[in-house]
Amino acid sequence: MYKLDFSHPCSLYFVGIGGISMCCLAELLADAGFRVQGSDRTKSHLTDVLESKGITVHIGQRAQNIPQDVDCAVFTGAIHPDNPEYIAVQERNIPRLTRGELMGQIMKNYRIPIGISGTHGKTTTTSMVSEILLMADTDPTLSVGGILRSIGGNMRIGGREYFVTEACEYTNSFLSFSPRIGVILNIDEDHLDFFKDLDDIRHSFRRYAQLLPADGCLIINGEIPHLEEITQGLECSVITFGGSPACDYHPLQTTYNQDGCACFSLQGKGRSLGQFTLQVPGEHNLYNALAAAALADLLSIDTDVIRDALYGFRGTDRRFEHKGDVGGVTVIDDYAHHPTEIRATLSSAANIPHSTLWCVFQPHTYSRTKTFMKEFAQALSLADKVVLTEIFPARETDTLGISSRDLQQEIRALGQECFYFSTFDEVENFLLKNCIKGDMLITMGAGDVHKIGENLLGT
Repeated sequence: MYKLDFSHPCSLYFVGIGGISMCCLAELLADAGFRVQGSDRTKSHLTDVLESKGITVHIGQRAQNIPQDVDCAVFTGAIHPDNPEYIAVQERNIPRLTRGELMGQIMKNYRIPIGISGTHGKTTTTSMVSEILLMADTDPTLSVGGILRSIGGNMRIGGREYFVTEACEYTNSFLSFSPRIGVILNIDEDHLDFFKDLDDIRHSFRRYAQLLPADGCLIINGEIPHLEEITQGLECSVITFGGSPACDYHPLQTTYNQDGCACFSLQGKGRSLGQFTLQVPGEHNLYNALAAAALADLLSIDTDVIRDALYGFRGTDRRFEHKGDVGGVTVIDDYAHHPTEIRATLSSAANIPHSTLWCVFQPHTYSRTKTFMKEFAQALSLADKVVLTEIFPARETDTLGISSRDLQQEIRALGQECFYFSTFDEVENFLLKNCIKGDMLITMGAGDVHKIGENLLGT
């Protein structure tokens, strides 16, 4: 594997530089003196940010983009072997790193690198931890998988004490990381285009936990089934969080306000840490907050700081984000694209006053849609009315013979009202005619479905 020498910065080329995590690494390394450039398929806000910092970004991926003096190329998992820049790198024998391998090397440059993993909740929990460390004046370096308003983006370059990043299990990317503190929020079936089954996924999380050194710590959801299979025999210390009093960190006397946000007394390691109130809705965010609080307490951050930071946290972009109101209809946008996430989001929405709950869902990838067809239908049925767009293919080209019409049939078979439209224009026209004052409209999915709400709002 190619090794970066941070005392002698070299020339790096990022293929897929506009990705939410790739742009973070490109920015960080450019700040450290590396000569950085790269390419992406389309122009975006993130590529604009990189260019504003003096980083060259080629729009469109072509072999001739790659400079002659490049020392190493960095690839995301979304780049396939038929990509022209991938082919050029191979033909020219240019050393290459995956994004995960590069992240692992970067993490070693910090005293306390922290990797936050789990099938769901990584971005929100990473953001919560970030807010706590910022309020505690620790000058952290942060890499977030979404836009965090308090730092004006998804990257903050700070000191060499704390480095906080999401640790994604897809393609086993997180197994190349070098965390000293690891968080596992949950383990669920997902990414079955890569993993064989749930046991295969659990095995990867076990291997991630084994990366932690003897002086490190694993903070893990204590309610994960057969937890001992993940934690048994680890060299590091283990801290659990969850809803059960058997967990090291757990809530007592939990209530939810009219906005669906939790208020609770936090118990940590056998002592009371006081009363906490969140401003992000849902039980899932209560669990995210427990993980963040456990981590902050491990770092000996003052309890008042933890409490104030969590209370001040209003969420990241595309996580139950209130986009605005139009004609008395509340428009929310959410990144949920897995049945568990959809169920959590719609359950949270049910606790907020509204007339009719509309969910406009854009399925993400053919493989995920086919694998979880029935689970998607059951989760989406928590909405009063469901509107489907066509499947967002992301990295996939094989339709597997399915479309959103198949999901529509599953939802209707459950007795739920469900509509399908092939274009966003049709969806918007339908919503304009049918949503009325007092309704709540949630656009949901990991693709570009957020544009529907933004178009309705005229933003």
